[in-house]
Amino acid sequence: MLECIDLSKKLKKKEAKELLDRLDAKVARLQREAKACGIPVMIIFEGWGASGKGTLINRLIQPMDPRGFKVYTIQKENEEEAMRPFLWRFWTKTPAKGRMHLFDRSWYNRVLKDRMDGRVSKEQLMNAYNEIVSFEEQLSVDGTLIIKFFLHISKKEQKKRFEKLEASEETRWRVTAEDWKHNKQYDEYVGVYEDMMEKTDTDFAPWTIIEATDREYASAKILATVSDMLEAKIKEVNTAKAIPAAEEAKPDEPETTFRTSVLDGVDLSKSLSKDVYKKKLDELQTKLSKMHSELYRRRIPVVLAFEGWDAGGKGGAIKRLTARLDPRGYEVIPTASPNDIEKAHHYLWRFWNNMPKAGHIAIFDRTWYGRVMVERIEGFCTKAEWQRAYKEINQMEEHLANAGTVIIKFWMHIDKDEQERRFKERMENPEKQWKITDEDWRNREKWPQYEEAVNEMIVRTSTPHAPWVIVEGNSKYYARVKVLQTVVDALEERLK
Repeated sequence: MLECIDLSKKLKKKEAKELLDRLDAKVARLQREAKACGIPVMIIFEGWGASGKGTLINRLIQPMDPRGFKVYTIQKENEEEAMRPFLWRFWTKTPAKGRMHLFDRSWYNRVLKDRMDGRVSKEQLMNAYNEIVSFEEQLSVDGTLIIKFFLHISKKEQKKRFEKLEASEETRWRVTAEDWKHNKQYDEYVGVYEDMMEKTDTDFAPWTIIEATDREYASAKILATVSDMLEAKIKEVNTAKAIPAAEEAKPDEPETTFRTSVLDGVDLSKSLSKDVYKKKLDELQTKLSKMHSELYRRRIPVVLAFEGWDAGGKGGAIKRLTARLDPRGYEVIPTASPNDIEKAHHYLWRFWNNMPKAGHIAIFDRTWYGRVMVERIEGFCTKAEWQRAYKEINQMEEHLANAGTVIIKFWMHIDKDEQERRFKERMENPEKQWKITDEDWRNREKWPQYEEAVNEMIVRTSTPHAPWVIVEGNSKYYARVKVLQTVVDALEERLK
């Protein structure tokens, strides 16, 4: 592929100036229009060392409003980043609606430099390709425009540029022994670059190869590509806005005749006596406390996700779970309705920001599953959005598992009568009245819709690496012990 590219392409100075002036004006206008349309844009620059990434990024942003973009230079991951899944640092850098983020190098380091330097195994490499494609697909289908450039120069041209940089005291520092090593490995890198582009060139995030020998030609091609892709995206968004989606946000009526149900078979009569509960609680909390230290020592991250009916016992279970843990090694993340900043990003963005680093435990009190429950039922997202969320959530959890994370998801299950009893108890107790709201009572009226959504959620997202555990919660004693026992058993298995 790369050997077939004509690297001699160039523009005459007069032709280049006229073309670049027109493209500058167009890109500046399209940046404003994209902001008005709320389109997030990510522009990625990959390519050979000394191919001009910094210079060409600078040329691209010249006509733009600097308040609307941010440039990231991606270096080797730091200690904090190395302790999380490799895409974590890029999820946290994804742009909000109407913003533009440019990347000098990117997540492709994982399948390029890390691969060439032998820092990833074959299995990790294949996982990385799958994770990169799903990452880009999730962002794209959510509305992000992804533009990817590969800057191509010949081995001879690269050597010439290295020598020119070294000849000046002001630029000598920019050329390292590693750069010369890569020049010697040029032919080997060709195969790696081609493999990268072949595996990650998609209709939603295509690669554009830039012949970068002549700077004017490269600048014009980059500006023209950005212009064309912004224009097409703006047209797509405006066309979509013009088409009414009258029925899109309406929740479906639950189909009860032939539904698949996992909740119907749950035995809610299970219980424990107070004496047995106290004994088991002490035993399991002691075990978990010791395991916590070992998890930290061996740098194993843990994600515990709690969902369930209102008043299902999430808070009580979490309180007993954390009672004897070192507070420096865990965090409880309560999930409320997204704020304006969170709404401006992909719905998974706020959860990626809270994923634990290696050796730490993150406990989510309500989770990303709100997308396929409350947002689905209340019409806060479209049918297409919640339907594709099952796949997106499975991909996210698989990515966490590939990075070594232990993931356990709890559904705290009670019946409708028990929920009503707990609601009334809260209303009658001044110290617990804050726990009950009008919304809790309204949600009871939609119990059949929520039950349908929960059944589908569990069936479609319970996987070997991120299983759902249904906790029989009518007895608080039984539920708390089951949660603790499940966590202890899973961590014991992992520590083996």
